[in-house]
Amino acid sequence: MKVALYGKNAESLEKILLGKGVTVVDRHREDFDLLISYGGDGAMLGAELAYPQRLKMPVRDVETAPHCPLHSVGNQIDAMLAGKLKVTKMMKLVGMTGNVKRYAINDIFIHNMNNVSALRYQVKIDDDIYAREVVGDGVGVSTVHGSTAYYRSITHGSFRVGIGIAFSNSTELLNHLVLKEESIIKVRILRGPSELVFDNSPESVKLSEGDIVTIRKSEKTAQMLGLEVFMCPECRRIRREQRAIGFEDIPL
Repeated sequence: MKVALYGKNAESLEKILLGKGVTVVDRHREDFDLLISYGGDGAMLGAELAYPQRLKMPVRDVETAPHCPLHSVGNQIDAMLAGKLKVTKMMKLVGMTGNVKRYAINDIFIHNMNNVSALRYQVKIDDDIYAREVVGDGVGVSTVHGSTAYYRSITHGSFRVGIGIAFSNSTELLNHLVLKEESIIKVRILRGPSELVFDNSPESVKLSEGDIVTIRKSEKTAQMLGLEVFMCPECRRIRREQRAIGFEDIPL
């Protein structure tokens, strides 16, 4: 098996992998069988953006996200080599405007580009108008996985099925929604300037007045090996406790 590495501190994994007889190759050669993203959710999203639909194994960086006793880096590599990790097909969203298509694991948002000027837009859900004119910072569509990220920071909630719509700082009293996975959301720009952003990509798509963005579930998926370990509740509990202790040490 040829394994490539992705992430700021990913080189720290190379010695462990070589010690277990794994062939480590440069990811830019693109002839790898598995890409290990080493970091957090951002590293996983970045790896999928750079190498879409290739098999990936997300592993949290132990320097910033301590692991529970069962899920040390060595144990995770052993489980991978023994074929004990399952492959999860993660749902992706696609955002389309004109000839442009952009894909996301977490979310796709349409944002104002000028912080002191609100965006005006219209929202349709399955071709029915939900909001004729909204004034605010923007609107986004999230997957279940993304509902614990930006979506939650806006709505203060998350969800387990479907796709969600979040309205950021709208002047109208609008309910954030959780819809069926098959729902199709269309956003028409009434006044900009605005842009489409997706996951943690540094790229954005500029939008003009009159542009329509269609967001829906994509036929493409992200292939993740060992996601059940990456999302381990016990590892998460340890991270929360460590962060709480760290905050206590910081003078305000």
